[in-house]
Amino acid sequence: MIGSAAQNIITLTDRIFLFYLGVDDFASIGFVSVFYLIVAAIGFGFSRGGQILIARRAGARQDEEAGKTFHSVFLFELFLSVFLFLFMTYGCYYLFALLVDSEVVFQKSLEYVHTRKWGVFFSYTGVALISLYTGIARPKFLIYDTILLAVVNIVLDYLLIFGYYGFPAMGIAGAGLASTLAEVAAFIAFILFMLWDKDNRRYKIFRWPKFDWQLMKEQYKLSIPLVAQPLIGLGSWFIFMAIIENLGEEALAITILAQMVYLVLSIPTWGFSAGVSTLVGGFIGHQKRQAVIPIIWKTGLFSLFVTLAITIPFLLFPSATLIPFLGEEGIPLIDKAMPVFYVLGCILTVFSLGSVIFSGVSGVGASAYALKIQVYGIIFYLIYIYIIVEYFSASLTWAWAVEVFYWLIVGSWSLWYMYSKRWYGKL
Repeated sequence: MIGSAAQNIITLTDRIFLFYLGVDDFASIGFVSVFYLIVAAIGFGFSRGGQILIARRAGARQDEEAGKTFHSVFLFELFLSVFLFLFMTYGCYYLFALLVDSEVVFQKSLEYVHTRKWGVFFSYTGVALISLYTGIARPKFLIYDTILLAVVNIVLDYLLIFGYYGFPAMGIAGAGLASTLAEVAAFIAFILFMLWDKDNRRYKIFRWPKFDWQLMKEQYKLSIPLVAQPLIGLGSWFIFMAIIENLGEEALAITILAQMVYLVLSIPTWGFSAGVSTLVGGFIGHQKRQAVIPIIWKTGLFSLFVTLAITIPFLLFPSATLIPFLGEEGIPLIDKAMPVFYVLGCILTVFSLGSVIFSGVSGVGASAYALKIQVYGIIFYLIYIYIIVEYFSASLTWAWAVEVFYWLIVGSWSLWYMYSKRWYGKL
């Protein structure tokens, strides 16, 4: 859970600090952080494909093959990071100019990307390392590494955004630089751990084999739908924010706050969803197809239980949870957001189970079919949100309710596919 939450933690920390800096910076990070989440999702999607393949090799006790798969993932992520860095250097200006009306948000978003883009090298190669240790079912170090990332990011945000203790007051650019340096620190710590860890020697990860085009092709074929999934999901979220803007600045502020809460309360589900791919891949490697559906159900129920365990206390005491981060000045916004928070509780209930079942579809190798499920779900999502806001001028709570209907569709369809056993032909 913690390892899957790295980008969520960075995004949340940046938003909280910039909330205190000013309205313009808070609005800007609300926009540009979603853009960077999309960038991060591209690298994470490719690593998920590698993780599934590594889990299968490890489950079949093909240790050297698992190591070769890791090398393929690492090289692919490195090449991909170069491409994304060039895009953020030369393409963001034109992309933001197309999407953003506010000159202030436009300029501040560019300031953030200017310092944040350097982190893509460490973010992408870092998720390759994560794919190895998650794929071989040894993710414990991810806890310590993510805690290190969070602590470094918080400290540097404090120093570089506001300019304390002799550091330059860089504002939103300081948030980008702090996040980049936090990713560098986490990457270095992970490499040092791998050098110290003797249990990884059997995978021969420090002996680079001859480049395997066939393996790269297999990973690419499996990963493309996995990359498309978060791109489509976050892209629709981006459009959702643009449509919500039509309801007014207050609705947009409430939505940004609700997103912050969503990022935190969804952490367990993202962790279970990533973990179920390893579990499913391991059982398939052991030739135990009959165990796949039960393990998906068990993981989904764990996800539901843990999510409700942290969501219910928040819904009962939202002010006590948020005021330590937003201060007394955040109370009016919290009160106005309460109806949306209740809808968020329904969303998390459905999402916590549906997302795990959906990830199980990708875990059995049917990532293309999983993409098909998501595409149809997103089509419904966008049609619903456009009609409900543009034609019926419905309240913000009805707009947010689209997430409930979306995950009901995706989860139910995924469950039908798993019980249909059509995925047997994918193995």
